[in-house]
Amino acid sequence: MAMKQVTIYTDGACSGNPGPGGWGAVLIYKGAEKELSGGEGQTTNNRMELTAVISALRALKEPCQVELYSDSKYVIDALQKGWAWGWRKKGWIKSDKKPALNPDLWETLLNLTAKHEMSYHWVKGHADNKYNERCDRLAVAEREKFVK
Repeated sequence: MAMKQVTIYTDGACSGNPGPGGWGAVLIYKGAEKELSGGEGQTTNNRMELTAVISALRALKEPCQVELYSDSKYVIDALQKGWAWGWRKKGWIKSDKKPALNPDLWETLLNLTAKHEMSYHWVKGHADNKYNERCDRLAVAEREKFVK
């Protein structure tokens, strides 16, 4: 049986870095759309970008063909170019000998991506991509819950 094809858009937002943050994701399967979002009081933009992808992949109940779209070069490049797997292999040390940031989230994300057939797509942020804009609105709305 063929794998289900799912399209996922994700985005993260942070006010200050670190500071209050939020994330949003839209999953699309056969025209049906599902929105996910959340936030934290003290986090970074990169952690929110990673959490959005993790949360979207966790929502999948079986292995799928996933088309992942994000405006985060950090996430897309590390996955598409294989950097994150290299960091893990070297004990979360990057090629410049500095520690990779967010190893806890990367570990979770790599384990999740291994279950699916993944394709990665970088999209320009704030460039009228309706799903990217929707993820941004979800992320900002979650972030605002933590802004005093």
